[in-house]
Amino acid sequence: MADKIKELEQENLDKDHQIQALTRKNQVLEDQVEKLETDVTEIKETADQLHSLRTLNDNYTKKNQVLEEELEEADKNLKETTAKLRETDIKAEQLERKVASLEAEKDDWEKKFEELDAKYAAAKAELDEISQQLEAI
Repeated sequence: MADKIKELEQENLDKDHQIQALTRKNQVLEDQVEKLETDVTEIKETADQLHSLRTLNDNYTKKNQVLEEELEEADKNLKETTAKLRETDIKAEQLERKVASLEAEKDDWEKKFEELDAKYAAAKAELDEISQQLEAI
């Protein structure tokens, strides 16, 4: 019976060791589960952040596209305005030349008028003199 007790005690000791080993394994597994749950939470947060970043990226991409279109339109308007400005400058130069030409022509006409006015005054004075001479006769 002492052998039986020893055998049972040995079995009990083995079972205690198995229980302790299983308890340690259970604790290790619980720690791993906790770590995995933390990892899953972090992964979910990272996925949420990634989704937010993708949304932001999409928004910035759309805004960039709108700005590029506005820039193209502004560039087109600038080119048109520059072309119109060149045309206006050319017309202004042509008009300045025309004004200068008309001013020169006006000066010529004024000189001719002064000459003709002087001739008229001389002719009138001569006519008046002839008239006076005729009256004196």
